[in-house]
Amino acid sequence: MRFTLCWMVCFVVGFGSVVARAGDDDDGEELWVASPVVRPVVPAGKSPSSNPIDAFIAAGYEPSKLRPVGPADKRALLRRVSLDLTGLAPSLEEQDAFVRDESADAYEKVVDRLLASDQHGVRYGRHWLDVLRYADVDERMIAAPGIHLWRDWVIRALNEDVPYDQFVRTQLTGYRSRTRTQMSATGVRSRTEPRLDDQFALGFLARGAVIRDGVDAKELPIVAVETVSTAFMGLTVGCAKCHDHMYDPITQRDFYAMKALFDPLVLRKVTLASAADLVAAGRVADEVARKRAEFEPPIEALAAPYRARLRDDRIAMLPPDIQVIVRKPEEARSAAESKIADDYFPVLRIDDDKIQAIMTEADRQKYRDLQSKLNQVGDRRGPPLPAFWTVEVDPKKELEKSYILTSGDPARPELNHEVKPGWPLAPAALEFREGRIEAFSDWLTAPENPIFARVAVNRIWQWHFGEGLHKSSSDFGVLSGIPTHSELLDWLAAEFVARGFRMKEIHRLIVTSDTYKLASEVDPTRASAELAADPENSRLWHFRLRRLEAEPIWDAVFASAGELDLSTSGPSFELGGRRGRQGPARRGAFMVRGYATNRDVVPNFLQAFDVDDGRAPCPIRTRTVTAPQALFLMNSDVIEAATGKFAERLKKDSAGDLGVAVDLGFRTAIARSPSPTEREVALAYLQGDAGRLKGLAWLLFNLDEFLYAR
Repeated sequence: MRFTLCWMVCFVVGFGSVVARAGDDDDGEELWVASPVVRPVVPAGKSPSSNPIDAFIAAGYEPSKLRPVGPADKRALLRRVSLDLTGLAPSLEEQDAFVRDESADAYEKVVDRLLASDQHGVRYGRHWLDVLRYADVDERMIAAPGIHLWRDWVIRALNEDVPYDQFVRTQLTGYRSRTRTQMSATGVRSRTEPRLDDQFALGFLARGAVIRDGVDAKELPIVAVETVSTAFMGLTVGCAKCHDHMYDPITQRDFYAMKALFDPLVLRKVTLASAADLVAAGRVADEVARKRAEFEPPIEALAAPYRARLRDDRIAMLPPDIQVIVRKPEEARSAAESKIADDYFPVLRIDDDKIQAIMTEADRQKYRDLQSKLNQVGDRRGPPLPAFWTVEVDPKKELEKSYILTSGDPARPELNHEVKPGWPLAPAALEFREGRIEAFSDWLTAPENPIFARVAVNRIWQWHFGEGLHKSSSDFGVLSGIPTHSELLDWLAAEFVARGFRMKEIHRLIVTSDTYKLASEVDPTRASAELAADPENSRLWHFRLRRLEAEPIWDAVFASAGELDLSTSGPSFELGGRRGRQGPARRGAFMVRGYATNRDVVPNFLQAFDVDDGRAPCPIRTRTVTAPQALFLMNSDVIEAATGKFAERLKKDSAGDLGVAVDLGFRTAIARSPSPTEREVALAYLQGDAGRLKGLAWLLFNLDEFLYAR
């Protein structure tokens, strides 16, 4: 079992420390995030902007007498919002159109275009999947085949602007609507059929199931509690797995009551094929079986005596009573004996290489020849069909009791500590008429639930500004403090609910604010008072300069080279498999990630630029500046190939005019024209030789400005 961060913290602090846990005092302190959202009045006369966000931010300037910097220049703002909303820099055509458009709503039209783009879902899908712990590979993950279909569902849902309450509810229950039953004309109530494509949303829950020692480790319910609580509730309920939460009013019983919501879930494999596909696959399998029958009997005849000898040798090393059991025919064993025999199967299994090692040379050669011919025939099951693992409630498991697991081990329940389904902060009377998770999801996504909206809009704000109004976007507990702009957070939460949980509307509201459009550059001589009063820019008097994440960097490299594939679905690709690649490169959001003990799943590129492997939720990525990042941009095979393509593109599009090529290079890579000095230096470097454009392309990829959104 995985140890939680909370367990480690408790070990360091020590249980003997005198720490008051919220909720233990006499007045029953509650979490502020659970208090009702009361829509604040927008401060009047604070800002000339008509956007209420600016009024709240401007009111925050007054106590420290802060003065905001001026607005960002037009090209910098275009690049910023394009990278923010789609993860892609603006094209040359988009730059020209924006610069020429002098209408009052020119910027708003750009925002609307970006939000309508299919690439918006790719960008924000990646944000959400960090929080929801998406991985293509996770050692022993049962749902790995087809897991990308969950990722693709998230991308489509964001592009279609599925309301946030439906977005969450579907991933928990498979239903967008709260109405999950219907009455027939004859008075029979039955379950309504959900949208067929929404079954892919349940990959969120299926992703938590893993196999250990050949059996289901029963970790899905525990993982569900930990991920659901941090992602959608902003609470570290997982810290109560081994003991009552040390700081927040969350008990160990709360954790296991919430776990009981998910205890009845089991995985179900769905074959994604038409009837005709299934029939065709059956025919192919029959033909493969017929061909394999030519080779399997002689192979088995060769291997059988050698396998028997090795098996007898291993059995002879077992205790006498175990020898008796494993020598019995399967049908003659009792249930207990079958369990023992299964436990010893790994010890007695004879691998192919062990058999070949003791064969005579003649038999070994004959065996290999037959095996080679058999391998050419193919798998006896025929060609694999696409499949997806979803979840469903097992009626039998729903009748089983749930217990506290002090050890955290599902195989060691405390039978004297039964728990009923529930969750932290749940109402006193719970009704599970339509199902446990359904009842929880209805409570969670209700418009009147203050936690749900606050956590969501804070997370969205974080993705636009690099830091949430409440800094700990997945932990709104006692130790995480309070927001820097609590009234703005509540106003946004109320507005989110009023707008029907439409995420695109909140994105638009935020990026069209004057606060978002501020410049990132700060003149220390002009803003010395501001730097002294608010050195961390918590009051947002200028825009935060942020290094791009791994995926936009990858995309920018291949977009500059003219090779970026903008498809928005399909299996992830492995970076190692790109050698000798023909055709465009896919976006970085589709690069494989995950974890395995026997190999590095996350490519070095993603690791260098701070991408997690998906084993745990990642509410906010770290942004380091390290040598491996520079080495990738300077020396990697990817950059070597991309600079060549970029140079070819500049040579072609400039028709051989190196002055034009320099301008195109800067505008393509960093969305601005070079300064006179930059142009002069670039032309001096080129020395009139178009063959040196590759070096210029390399230089542009290694500019700080290429890596940062300003």
